[in-house]
Amino acid sequence: MAYAGVKPETFDYLRALASNNTRDWFEAHRAEYETDWLGAGLDLIAALAPACAGMQPRLLAVPKLNQSLRRINRDTRFSKDKTPYEPWLHLILSTGPAFNKVPGMHIVLRPDGLGYGAGHYGLEPGALDRMRQRICDPVSRTRLLDALAVAGATGSQLDPPDLARVPKGYAADPDWDHLLRRKGLIVRTQSDRPVPDWLATPEAVPQLAKIVRAHLPLLDWLTC
Repeated sequence: MAYAGVKPETFDYLRALASNNTRDWFEAHRAEYETDWLGAGLDLIAALAPACAGMQPRLLAVPKLNQSLRRINRDTRFSKDKTPYEPWLHLILSTGPAFNKVPGMHIVLRPDGLGYGAGHYGLEPGALDRMRQRICDPVSRTRLLDALAVAGATGSQLDPPDLARVPKGYAADPDWDHLLRRKGLIVRTQSDRPVPDWLATPEAVPQLAKIVRAHLPLLDWLTC
């Protein structure tokens, strides 16, 4: 059966959860969670999987919790915000089986908006050093800047640099030194966009795939 789009009930559920973020409310509405959150998220991932399999780099879209669908439960151990649930659907299309630990594409459906982005968070020291060396190479850096421009055309922009200064042992021109002042490389929509009408139609998959493809040059650069 062809994918028909994300149903309005999914956004109704997200808005209701955002307004009633308690365990009692969640348990009283578990049936809606199963259909309008869990089922809806897994169905969208499954619908995206064929398109992702044909991309370069190939992206894994695995319709399972803790793989392409992040769990709804929040980790509140180190947060002042003790609300127990994330009132959104967070999808991960990964360049490898270690979801959220390798470069990937993220798509987030919020109560009243759509966000997305791509990259690699929190690189290990060795991988971070290799990335910085590639940034210093003019040919590799040009590829990266071109990839950032393609993603930028969809509204995905770099997060602010993590460091105030270029790390010791590196030198850069002011127009690209910010690339060296990062501990990862992430582009994303800096604010959610209104939920597009096409998300509730069969155009959801081709339109999302188009957004994903605009981030492939960056993912390709990160996985080289």
